[in-house]
Amino acid sequence: MHPHTPAVKLQEIELKLYLPTSDLLGLAKRLAKSAVLVRRRPSRQALHNIYFDTPDQKLRQKRVALRLRRVGETFQTHWLQTLKTSPNDPSALSRRGEWESLVAGATLSREALDATPWSEFDTDGSLFDALIPCFVTTFERTLWLVHRRDGSLIEVALDIGHIEAGGKRTSICELELELKVGEPTALFEIAQQIARTVAVLPANLSKAQRGFLLAQDGLDQPERSQAPRLTFDLTRPALAQRVLREMFTQFTGNLNALRTSDDPEVVHQARVGWRRFKSGVRLFNKMFKENPPPSWLELRPLLDCLGELRNLDVARDETLPPLANAYVVGDDQRANDWQALTQALEQTAKQQRKAVRYALQEPVVGMSLLATSQWLENLSDGDENKQIPKDKLRHWAKSRILRMHQQMEAAHQSAATPEGFHRARILAKRLRYGSEAMRDLLPKQLAKYCHQQACSLQSSIGATRDITQASELVARLEIDRGVVEFLRGVALGTVLSSALMTVHRSSVR
Repeated sequence: MHPHTPAVKLQEIELKLYLPTSDLLGLAKRLAKSAVLVRRRPSRQALHNIYFDTPDQKLRQKRVALRLRRVGETFQTHWLQTLKTSPNDPSALSRRGEWESLVAGATLSREALDATPWSEFDTDGSLFDALIPCFVTTFERTLWLVHRRDGSLIEVALDIGHIEAGGKRTSICELELELKVGEPTALFEIAQQIARTVAVLPANLSKAQRGFLLAQDGLDQPERSQAPRLTFDLTRPALAQRVLREMFTQFTGNLNALRTSDDPEVVHQARVGWRRFKSGVRLFNKMFKENPPPSWLELRPLLDCLGELRNLDVARDETLPPLANAYVVGDDQRANDWQALTQALEQTAKQQRKAVRYALQEPVVGMSLLATSQWLENLSDGDENKQIPKDKLRHWAKSRILRMHQQMEAAHQSAATPEGFHRARILAKRLRYGSEAMRDLLPKQLAKYCHQQACSLQSSIGATRDITQASELVARLEIDRGVVEFLRGVALGTVLSSALMTVHRSSVR
């Protein structure tokens, strides 16, 4: 057997989906009953992969993955060495360069990298010499090949197994749809057919990315916003796509983490991701007249569940603890009542977290998220695919942000009711998200000023709204009415205080 075969270059176009289910044993059978796979005979492979990088993860920094894969078990095995490169923009649909070569065994081959871009970032071979095993993945792959009447060919792969890194382990339960022949639209069409039978979530992380996160205890952590890098050479559709894709990825990334994480911050960041995304769509709304976004009506039950859970988390972790001493004031009975309140909120939040996880397993959720992912992928196919002059693009961004600032100020100055203050807070959030997302296109002082103004107003109104919501939550629980009346009094006082401050500010102006 030759030490290796020359690496073959491919462009891997793949749609990756997580499967939010605890029924792993019946998953393959349920999947096989979907309309698109029901008459197709699957094949199975046992796969074991070793991923390599330098101790300081230079490959990961360059968005490059290098692995050795053992295919098969016992005596019928062979080894493949694969180098993959990834784009910077996160998305469930990935387009990656892939170079694969057959090698002699479980040892990296430098010669097998000759026909790859390896020499571009390892000119003297020192990087290759520094490579070490970082983690392994082991899973069973069930494969279906789907030939469509339009001539396209898609490989559907169900992977069930685990990732191991540094003595830690996490499960693999995902679906990969790889385009062999045809257009990417075919991937989404097949995914939608599967989603009618099996619940899915868009997957933004590869197995390699998950492995590195597992090694660093970073898996299923809250995914916070990361304003995309914007340049003046982007067309307006490409600009919208880059901004909205990052926002949507934050939302779906936290949804996936919610399957296993009890961290209240994951819930918070999921809701932030969705609000940022909706604000971003509003920011670019004039572009979508001919290609409007899909309906999100089917997401409403999930979003409502998330909102209720977030309100419970804020009440029990942030709003109510500072008020405990003011209510108890050395009274044993009141102390018991407050303890009962704390326990009731804890139990209610636990049940609500289960409701969120059940909502994630509704097929309509995955179908709606897939439709949005496909809409985002098609944004850059618009008729405006020509570069906008730098001054015109800067003027557009500046005018949009200034308009949002004016709307926020007007709403705040006229606010006199809880609903009015809530409206002002929503506009403050939109301004904050917009100034963060468009930062690279705005004058620095304007971006900084608008962001500070939005954050300040959001914070000041937020404290009032949080105590009002906490009092409403507590009123629904079966606890002592004295606690309920106390919180209602505190809420009323904060609302009146905010209203008086608004009146004072208006009179000074």
